[in-house]
Amino acid sequence: EQGDVLGFLGQNGAGKSTTMRMITGVLEPDSGDARVMGHSITQDRRTAQGQLGYLPEGAPLYRDMTPTGFLSFLADAHGMTRVERIGAIERVIADARIANVANQPIATLSKGYRRRVGLAGAILNDPPVLLLDEPTDGLDPIQKRAVRALIARMARDKAIVISTHTLEEVPAMCNRVIVVDHGQVVADDTPEKLASSRPGGLEEAFIMLASRQEGQG
Repeated sequence: EQGDVLGFLGQNGAGKSTTMRMITGVLEPDSGDARVMGHSITQDRRTAQGQLGYLPEGAPLYRDMTPTGFLSFLADAHGMTRVERIGAIERVIADARIANVANQPIATLSKGYRRRVGLAGAILNDPPVLLLDEPTDGLDPIQKRAVRALIARMARDKAIVISTHTLEEVPAMCNRVIVVDHGQVVADDTPEKLASSRPGGLEEAFIMLASRQEGQG
């Protein structure tokens, strides 16, 4: 829902990335459906995709382009007018704090800057729903703080889902947590309640939940 920042947690292979790819329409579900702002991802995929911004893990970028050129390319793909494109690019360059590298080839940028270029691309069309896979991966502490602040600002009028392996990011950014294991939801709670459920806090709670089926096997 608008205002929610959901932490989507699970071990490698738990189904996080698969779920995100299905929600974005990149992967066709074997059964079932999901809705984005009321639009079915199977029956009305194009409209549903228009409501989404997606930052995949290791987001592919055109390394020969500059960030400005890459964002202009994405703006054209979104069907923006020239005026809309200029305004949107200026906005996301400022929000992602990449102005100082906006005209350098992406191939020359650090991993942290490339990640921020990918984030700028995800928010270019100002979508109401954002799916962010490891948004702070490769960022230094100052950059992480800036991204957290950006996510907090965007959450005022968006629904945001964050997949992360870094548990410390969860209480810093999220007001709700879902833990999945083998494709099943095993917990849905606030970070505070989940952390208080085990003596070792959030880390112990996550380990217990994410390995539950292994212990049953």
